[in-house]
Amino acid sequence: MNSGQELYKKAKTLIPGGTMLLSKRPEMFLPEQWPAYFSKAKGCRVWDLDGNEYIDMSIMGIGTNILGYGRTEVDEAVIRSIHSGNMSTFNCSEEVKLAEKLIELHPWAEMVRFARTGGEANAIAIRIARAASGKDKVAICGYHGWHDWYLSANLVDKQNLDKHLLPGLDPSGVPKNLRGTTLPFNYNDFNGLLSLVDSQDIGVIKMEVSRNIEPQDDFLQRVRALATERNIVLIFDECTSGFRQTLGGLHKLYGVEPDMALFGKALGNGYAITAVIGKRNIMEVAEKTFISSTFWTERIGPSAALATISVMERINSWQLITNQGLDIKNQWRKLAEKHELPIDIWGLPAMAGFTIRSNNSLAYKTLITQEMLKKGFLAANCVYVCIDHSDELINKYIEFLDPIFGMIKTCEDGKDVFSLLEGPVCHSGFSRLN
Repeated sequence: MNSGQELYKKAKTLIPGGTMLLSKRPEMFLPEQWPAYFSKAKGCRVWDLDGNEYIDMSIMGIGTNILGYGRTEVDEAVIRSIHSGNMSTFNCSEEVKLAEKLIELHPWAEMVRFARTGGEANAIAIRIARAASGKDKVAICGYHGWHDWYLSANLVDKQNLDKHLLPGLDPSGVPKNLRGTTLPFNYNDFNGLLSLVDSQDIGVIKMEVSRNIEPQDDFLQRVRALATERNIVLIFDECTSGFRQTLGGLHKLYGVEPDMALFGKALGNGYAITAVIGKRNIMEVAEKTFISSTFWTERIGPSAALATISVMERINSWQLITNQGLDIKNQWRKLAEKHELPIDIWGLPAMAGFTIRSNNSLAYKTLITQEMLKKGFLAANCVYVCIDHSDELINKYIEFLDPIFGMIKTCEDGKDVFSLLEGPVCHSGFSRLN
């Protein structure tokens, strides 16, 4: 047992669930073998507690580090903030500068509120939008965090959120009187949304611009028109998609402007900062409802975000990671054709993934992780690209992945995949972990 697994065994006795984030639980990668904890990270390289070095061709801090781990300019901005004092009775000027910058990048927006996590930003946006609309019911499409307002969708049916990233989310602890206040619709299903709006008193539409598939048949434009026509507040959750294909929100690529938008993850390149931006007539309502938190006023988050955006602007990071992601997708496709494997390739270019169409797809994902770990790569069936993913590293990754696709082909032809696994199959969602 490696040091990481030993520590994780202890963690499960001290921390409910073992980790703070579901997506970082070792069972989601390689149960009983995943190194679990890091001692150092730089660029796209991670070192475990035993000093082993890995190339991260996986989720790169859950998509937080477009500029790679430990980007010098960002870290230096944070260090300056620490030396000058991170917290004070006064406010930090960086939050005003960051607000100005986000509005400059999104001229349709006029006001900004900051938080430190995606779940917080989502809760802030919902509170403001409900207050502005005067209505309780929210139509949602996508993953929007862990708060009561979102999980209440599963009070009606425990499978309601299964198509929105994480299956099996149990609404245990969510007040039953929130039942029916959050209603899901499927991406690209405009008629499904229209039916909700026609049958329910919807005040807010909250959705991801895109995650695994692209909009079809002017879907985003039709959603925007519907929201305008029915006086519904439209929120784009760009905590995940922001800054990956444009300098700012993905909605800029499609030419559709929401009433509010959220940013997180990549905004601070690994430092905690999230933003809610919106039109003045909506955002001003925040002054009439209590939204406040001590640590939303610390200095590190805004300082990191300003430095991150500056670097992104200078090097056109969104173009770099999009091009690398398209290359990775293309090479996956070629491998699948070479080994005659049925494959689905999905996701934004810089958050690309694939699924082998098989009843054993989860076992195959586990096999890939197991074998790639032996080669010094953190890898499964998706890659969140950063600017340090060079052509050389990508080609090496594909070189090692090639024979594993060959192993999977032999399993599709009759070999028992479970005979190749050295531990349990990875988990796919919340229900498998509980």
